Amino acid sequence: MSRGLLVAGTTSDAGKSLVTAGLCRWLAREGVSVAPFKSQNMSNNSMVCPDGAEIGRAQWVQALAAGVTPEAAMNPVLLKPGSDHTSHVVLMGRPAGQLRAGEWATGRRALAEAAYAAFDDLAARFDVVLAEGAGSPAEINLREGDYVNLGLARARDLPVVVVGDIDRGGVLAAFYGTLGLLDPADQAHLKGWIVNKFRGDLGLLRPGLELLQERTGGRPVLGVLPYLHDVWLDSEDALAIAGWSRGTQGEAPLTVAVVRLPRVSNATDVDALAGEPGVQVVVTADPAVVEQADLVVLPGTRATLSDLDWLRRRGLADAVVRRARRGAPVLGICGGHQMLAETIDDPFGVESPSPATVPGLGLLPTTVRFERNKRLGTPSGAWRDRPVDGYLIHHGASALREDAGDVEPFLDGWRCGSVYGTTWHGALEGDAFRQAFLTEVADRAGRSWAPDPTAPGFATRRAAMLDRLGDAVADHLDTTALREMMGL
Repeated sequence: MSRGLLVAGTTSDAGKSLVTAGLCRWLAREGVSVAPFKSQNMSNNSMVCPDGAEIGRAQWVQALAAGVTPEAAMNPVLLKPGSDHTSHVVLMGRPAGQLRAGEWATGRRALAEAAYAAFDDLAARFDVVLAEGAGSPAEINLREGDYVNLGLARARDLPVVVVGDIDRGGVLAAFYGTLGLLDPADQAHLKGWIVNKFRGDLGLLRPGLELLQERTGGRPVLGVLPYLHDVWLDSEDALAIAGWSRGTQGEAPLTVAVVRLPRVSNATDVDALAGEPGVQVVVTADPAVVEQADLVVLPGTRATLSDLDWLRRRGLADAVVRRARRGAPVLGICGGHQMLAETIDDPFGVESPSPATVPGLGLLPTTVRFERNKRLGTPSGAWRDRPVDGYLIHHGASALREDAGDVEPFLDGWRCGSVYGTTWHGALEGDAFRQAFLTEVADRAGRSWAPDPTAPGFATRRAAMLDRLGDAVADHLDTTALREMMGL
């Protein structure tokens, strides 16, 4: 048996990523060298590692929790949906073509081999590998080609724990049903249950947990994790992003509207805005909200032309243009930045079904051309004398029109009037840059907002959240049983 554990879930967004991060933090504190792992992510939220490899955002955060350097082997296969039927494949951190829905079974065999090799590589270098599953292990229609859930557990003889979100209801039935849908060989790997997001009287829940153990062949509930308020680390799941909205207490906050694009990518760019005192952030597809906010953010997208068309059909494009014309601030990040251009050219069909050239919103005097090769990197720079770091994941190359006039550099992009555009993801996580940018936004919006000098920085807040997750694991889970499962 490999020294490791597979953390599965009853559903997407059950808490697998956060529980895995908490386990990583707990083990690292115990002096165990631990590597996070996910065979395959399907997410447009990704991150660039120090070596230039692109992996899922969750595994990057889990590596931070474990105190190790993020690397491609921690998420060997990343599928980035470009449409309902096609995903762009990132293999060991690099672009590797496309996978269509009809190729789901046959196209994944080579990906599975790469994933198993990456797991073995990590297992040879770390004491424990903590693998995160995907979706639910009870998706029996996908079991034949599975290498993320029970397929991985069977291939590498891993014990499995299943996380369920009690806050959404039906968790006991979800646990019982998960086991019941598995075949006996898969069932043999399932060792226990973890209840997540509990609030209330544990005494009222305990009889149900005891019956669950009895009716699932003695498989124990390994603990009940409390609902952790204000822990919202770097979500990778579309369900979480769709419902994402964070605010602030107090009067008249600085308001930020983030446009909820259908194929949004790296939506975590705005997490740091939501963590800033006196700033209220909402994700919206309402043109009225977009017009009224102090700042509008067009985030990244994996399908720029398609999402731009959606923006126009929903009346959101007109709302963005109207606010820009009256001098209200607009920020475009990566795909959102590309939408601000005068024209967008995709001659190779990189982010659209076929070669196309379409007009952009015309708010920046630029043109965009999608190149075949993806650009990945971790640039550094400065703005208004504040240091800025970020990461790059894009195909589009922007060029400034020669007669652009009054335009100012903004990171690797430009500012024209109240419109700002950059391809740098993660820049807003820098406290000095974020606060300087928001101060300028507030001034343009005629607001009196100013940063709170006593508030903790974003990196400090992230570290505190990871510590809270580690504390929750240590305080509420049966860590002795977990150690035995992992062979420690």
